[in-house]
Amino acid sequence: MTDFEKVYKEYFNDVYLYIKRLSGDEHIAEEITSETFFKALKSIDNFRGECEIRVWLCQIAKNSYYTYIKKNSKIQNAKETELINLPDSKSNVADEVTSKLQAFEIQKVLHEIDEPYREVFMWRVYADLSFKKIAGIFNKNENWACVTYHRARKLIKERLEEKER
Repeated sequence: MTDFEKVYKEYFNDVYLYIKRLSGDEHIAEEITSETFFKALKSIDNFRGECEIRVWLCQIAKNSYYTYIKKNSKIQNAKETELINLPDSKSNVADEVTSKLQAFEIQKVLHEIDEPYREVFMWRVYADLSFKKIAGIFNKNENWACVTYHRARKLIKERLEEKER
């Protein structure tokens, strides 16, 4: 087994779950995760080891996901418009649509907030990392990670409230 196969086996699930939480879609998560490991394989010689390999892979995945979003934003907007216009025959369908729209609004706001708030929020919510692990990524202490996360949540909440007005 090659070193890269070991990396793939060890971190595939982490990257997949990260993108699944970010996108909310299993198919997108599979596609982006595959693309991530393909890109990582092509550039593994450039990995300098300045961070954990999981962090490096998740950064590639996140960038791939954002690229995917940009390329498919017109398609996605059309699908959301179709979902809004669906008849409200079942409340669980309406709840699901509302939930997806809220997640989309949160994603838009998330792109508006500055670093490190955005990154800390994403590591905590989408990658489900502990404050200790987040602190390690930024070479800070756990308290810093916790405070930064809660400030990010507050910023997102405020921006969402502003958009509702």
